[in-house]
Amino acid sequence: MIHANTGRIQQHIEQIATFTATPGQGTTRMSYSAQGKQAREYIKAQMLAAGLTVREDAIGNIFGKLVGKEPTLPSVMIGSHFDSVPHGGAFDGPAGVVMGLEIATLFHEHRLTPRYPLEVVALVEEEGASFGRGLLASCAIAGKITANELDTLYDSEGISAAARMTESGFHPEGVNSVIRSPQSIKAFIELHIEQGPVLEQSNTDVGLVDTIVGISQLIVTITGKAGHAGTTPMDSRQDALVATSRMVSQIGDFARQAGGATVATVGKLQVFPNGANVIPNKVVFTVDIRSKSADRLNQVIEQTKSCIQQNAGDGIIYHIEQPLYVQPTPLDPSLHQSLKRHSDRLGLSSKTMVSGAGHDAMIFAGICDVGLVFVPSRNGLSHHPDEWTDYQQIQKGVDVIFHTVKEITEATQYD
Repeated sequence: MIHANTGRIQQHIEQIATFTATPGQGTTRMSYSAQGKQAREYIKAQMLAAGLTVREDAIGNIFGKLVGKEPTLPSVMIGSHFDSVPHGGAFDGPAGVVMGLEIATLFHEHRLTPRYPLEVVALVEEEGASFGRGLLASCAIAGKITANELDTLYDSEGISAAARMTESGFHPEGVNSVIRSPQSIKAFIELHIEQGPVLEQSNTDVGLVDTIVGISQLIVTITGKAGHAGTTPMDSRQDALVATSRMVSQIGDFARQAGGATVATVGKLQVFPNGANVIPNKVVFTVDIRSKSADRLNQVIEQTKSCIQQNAGDGIIYHIEQPLYVQPTPLDPSLHQSLKRHSDRLGLSSKTMVSGAGHDAMIFAGICDVGLVFVPSRNGLSHHPDEWTDYQQIQKGVDVIFHTVKEITEATQYD
């Protein structure tokens, strides 16, 4: 039986981890950064070495394709993203990209020719750390991003996503060209670290996800009036930060009241002008809301919006954007069963799971059949420099996907 090469998996992940803006302090690899370009060139080189035809689309997603016996058939696509959060870990995203590289290499080494084309994808800007818009690449592929939106998403330096793409040689005005029709993709399978403790604590080899939680991301701007901290009376202030604190203190309670493992997080807060002796005149903060129940998700969204309105107060203006809303996503049952069958044949233990994190797989589920495989995270830790998954565990996940992909592409050996 064919197995993935653990040493090769380790080599790829450790090499990609060197492409970071914060050496020794975790992985910081923003989309379209110098480090992103380094990772991009490495990934493309490995795709070529595995015998794939490589292309990049208008916003910088990387595709490596093995055409197969019938080029007009829809592709079986595998992969994940290669951007990171600031000071994150080496495995979140790259583990799935490396899965794709390894499976392509196994096809190449064992002279396997698929009937359905095999495509390996490395996606940009899944995390949303660069422009505040998570799942941007997969949403673009699904036709949910416009060129105008790319002009209105900004990074921490005030540069738009469109400008960053253009600087990197891509063509954001052609974002519609990246859209993939349901007729062009037979299935999408992603491998990801769990980012939680369940698999490790239960000593389970792989998690087979059947549902991904719904996610909403809000960007809230609260505008007041600046003033001198020493000369402006307390009852004459229009303090944007004080108003924000009233809002933020209640948002977590809405998720607790909703129950059903619903969560809400205020993860980013920017205060302007951010001076020690100046009353804040503007605050921008994010709210991330997640639930496996659409009703609970919508309930917390509406409660959050109502709370912001009620706590704005006199002289305070609020503005709410909702750049991301994805319903809870059930994944394809037949593909789930195929992954389970191959896990059993390989002698691996498995567990059906709900994903509390959002993944590109949830967006692809609107286009094609989707499977998502988790491998254990040490101590359940992720988005942290100490994020870790044993390479042998990744190899097990790759094996499950390889044999599933071999089956659904109807790959055979050639002389």
